[in-house]
Amino acid sequence: MEPVEIAVIGGTGVYRADMLEDAAWREVRTRYGAAEVLVGRLEGRSAAFLTRHGKGHSAPPHLINYRANIMALKQLGVRRVVATAAVGSLNERMKPLDFVLADQFLDFTKARKNTFFEGGADGVVHLDVSDPYCHEVRSVIEAQAKALGMPVHQGGCYVCTEGPRFETPAEIRMFRQLGGDLVGMTSVPEVLLAKEAGMCYAVIAMVTNYAAGISENPLSHAEVLEAMDTLSGNISRLIMGTLSVMPAEASCGCGNMGERFAKMMGEK
Repeated sequence: MEPVEIAVIGGTGVYRADMLEDAAWREVRTRYGAAEVLVGRLEGRSAAFLTRHGKGHSAPPHLINYRANIMALKQLGVRRVVATAAVGSLNERMKPLDFVLADQFLDFTKARKNTFFEGGADGVVHLDVSDPYCHEVRSVIEAQAKALGMPVHQGGCYVCTEGPRFETPAEIRMFRQLGGDLVGMTSVPEVLLAKEAGMCYAVIAMVTNYAAGISENPLSHAEVLEAMDTLSGNISRLIMGTLSVMPAEASCGCGNMGERFAKMMGEK
């Protein structure tokens, strides 16, 4: 089986099956559970799309099997991942319908499995997250967004909350004081697991609304879906453009964990 080079992780409606040629769904079984992955070709390259919440958006953010998702991509051979995420903005400069390429995060999740290394035979790893989101992949995405005339911000701090509820205005005030620019529910532990697995990972944060206390209106999931519908055409074009020009080789250092991860998995 040909290794899959690059992958996209996103929510329902972020991408279309017709973006890939010769596409077929595969159930990839891992030691953490199974994940459904759409595998095909894009511009002559092998590529995969993984629906983060499962088919039909069935898993809420706090119950997503992040380890199975990332492990499935790793088993397919993926080395570079572009993720998408709907977020609220804490920063007036990052307006609804803008794209933001997060470079840092604040973790306010509570009960998620956030590592592959849980001691015992697998060992213990203290992961360096000085550069959590791959700067090389972010640069490629930024260049494509600008070439397509799309509003994009390079850099921003993603505050990840447990969900599935939205945040209170008091929480949003705290997050802003701590330096947060965006708030969402999915980037952690996804980014950490990808880094442990030795994969380059970047997230395209799609601003759907201003967060609680900043927005004049009560927050609703319908508002998020409406914004996502507006953004769907742009995000599809941006993803296709990015994947088609993504360099095959990386010099960013994201793969440094790959050897330790392979050892943990019992690979040579």
